[in-house]
Amino acid sequence: MIRYLYLLRHAKSDWGDPGLDDHDRPLAARGRKSMKVMSRHLRDAEIHPSLVLCSSATRARQTLERVLPSLGDDVRIEVEDGLYTFDADVVLRRLRRVPAANTSVLVVGHNPAMADLTGMLAGTERDLGAKVAKFPTGAFAALAVPVAWSRLRPGGAELVSFVAPRDLA
Repeated sequence: MIRYLYLLRHAKSDWGDPGLDDHDRPLAARGRKSMKVMSRHLRDAEIHPSLVLCSSATRARQTLERVLPSLGDDVRIEVEDGLYTFDADVVLRRLRRVPAANTSVLVVGHNPAMADLTGMLAGTERDLGAKVAKFPTGAFAALAVPVAWSRLRPGGAELVSFVAPRDLA
């Protein structure tokens, strides 16, 4: 059985308040606008994860809120403090704990974790390109995973698609 892993980097955040804790930074106007376009793309591509794992950071939760209407009605959402991380290994360990019944999972998180995880899972045998390596804000990757989540390893997925908001404008 092929499973699908979807990775969505949070949209552009607002740096207007230098005293605001990083965890609490909201989306910028540009980020909100880009998620309208991404939401339409996810709907058109029929991306319907059974589980969403989202960082507890404000900008990640606001990114998810903006695309959630496009993800279908049956999605379960788990917002987790542990996903407020920039470490791909932390995200990979969390994915390995996903119940096998979930055939598709969306992770809403941060860079460099999203870029590193994509490279770790799909980039071991080929160059994924500069855009994927950078994984711009609001970008979305879809990976095919041919094993159970518990057996997910480096090189164990195939990049199916990658799109950044500017590609959709």
